[in-house]
This record gives sequence, C-alpha cells and structure tokens, in this order.
Amino acid sequence: MYLSHFGFTQYPFHLTPNTELFVGLAPHYEAIQTVNAALDMGEGVIKVTGEVGTGKTMVCRMLVRHLENTVQLVYLPNSALTGAELRQSVASELSLDVTNPASIVDDIQKKLIEVTSSGQKVVVIVDEAQALEDEALEVLRLFGNLETEHDKLLSIVLLGQPELDRRLEQHHLRQFRQRITFSANLRPLSLEETVAYIESRLTKSSVSEKLFSLSQKKAVWKASHGIPRLINQICHKTLVLAFSSGERRVTNLHLYSAIHDTFDSRKPKFKSPLLWGWSSG
Repeated sequence: MYLSHFGFTQYPFHLTPNTELFVGLAPHYEAIQTVNAALDMGEGVIKVTGEVGTGKTMVCRMLVRHLENTVQLVYLPNSALTGAELRQSVASELSLDVTNPASIVDDIQKKLIEVTSSGQKVVVIVDEAQALEDEALEVLRLFGNLETEHDKLLSIVLLGQPELDRRLEQHHLRQFRQRITFSANLRPLSLEETVAYIESRLTKSSVSEKLFSLSQKKAVWKASHGIPRLINQICHKTLVLAFSSGERRVTNLHLYSAIHDTFDSRKPKFKSPLLWGWSSG
C-alpha cells in the first residue's frame, strides 16, 4: 500500500512476525539466551511466558531459525491437544508410522534413543502452551522423564501466556512444575527500547529519514504500554493515514487517529503531544 510512497522495501510494522526485522532488545534477547543455554546443558523442560503481543511468536521463530544442525525439531503450534493427540503429533514429527497406539510411547522412546545415539538431540517446542489440557501436560511430563544414564532424550520448550504460570501453580500439576529447570518472562518494552524498536524496523526496511519525531515515538510507547504488537499496529495505521493524506511524514493527527483506532491502546485526550493527556486505560 504505502511501500513506494515512503521508499520501503518491506512493511516495517507488519503484524506477521518477520525474523528479518528482529530487534535484539533485552526482553527477547534474554529469553532466547536462556532457552539456548538450557538446551546446550540438556535440560528437560524450559518455559517462556509473556502477555499477549509481547513477542512470543517472534522468539519462537528465532529459536527455530537458529537451532543447531544437530537438533531434530518437533514443533507443535497447535497446543489444544488431548494426551493421545499429543503423543500422535510427536510420533508424526519424528516420522514414525504408528500402527499400534498401545505401543506409541515405546516407539517414540526407541526413536529418541536412535536419534541420540547418532549424535543428535530432539527439542520439542510447544507454542500457546497455556491451552494444553492437563492430560497433555502429563504426557509431556512423562516424555521429560525419558533419559539415558547420562542425558535426557529430549528437551521441551513451552511458550505461553501468563495463564500457563497460573495453571502450573495448581497442586495437582506440581510434578510437572518441578520439572521446569529454567524460565524466562517477556516484559513490555521500556521507553528507550520502544524508540530503538521503531527506529530499527524503519532502518531495516530501508528508510533512514525520520518519519516519526521523538515525541511521537514517546507517544507510541505511552499508548502501546510497550507491547510490540500494539506498537506495530499503531505505527502501521499511522503510516497508512499519512499515505492516504499524501504526506511524506506522519503528523500528530495521523498518530492520534491511529491510537484511537487501536483496541487495547491507551488513548490520548488531546491532539497536541505536549498536552495530549492520557486515559488511565
């Protein structure tokens, strides 16, 4: 829509996670480093949680993209699975043709031993893990128990919303909770991180001129609560409005309108940056 108008080579604030636009800011960098360190040590279960829109999917894609060649990935994007469905999904990802459901765990264990003996390791990544049923969590716990005398046969990475933490606090899930050796939390971005995030995405999209002033970037941070998904929505809508008006730079009116059109954003009361005033939402 506005690519040629502003001279972009790609949409800088597209909602679909694009690893080419990844910005290694502290919250995401620390989460990736925590997971990678845990995987290097052969830990069993690792957990990454964060509020909606804080960048879990981007972290997941960066993890997948940079896994070592010695890692065999089992990626489960659909976590709304029963225990039986989860076992079947893991078997399928390991290229197992299961003919007898009663032996599926034994078949998986044999395959894991085979993979480990070849010098590789298996990593299971579960996205949106807060949706896992208790039965599925129990299956994962049992998978986490599979090991040789010296090493775990697979590592499990859970990515989920804070509801996952609250679920794991339940007494009946204490066995699974105690299997989690490392955890990371994706917090919202600070003001400085938000400014760096916006500038980095614009630069990586081949635009060096200042489309947003510093005060406008601060307003984006205030309105978005520092949540990357909301930052993307606000900036994208602002650029659409500027393009529609034939402007080469965004104005306060464009930004004001974009913020008010973005659900879950904190709304400014006035159109002047110095006097915007903010709602308590």
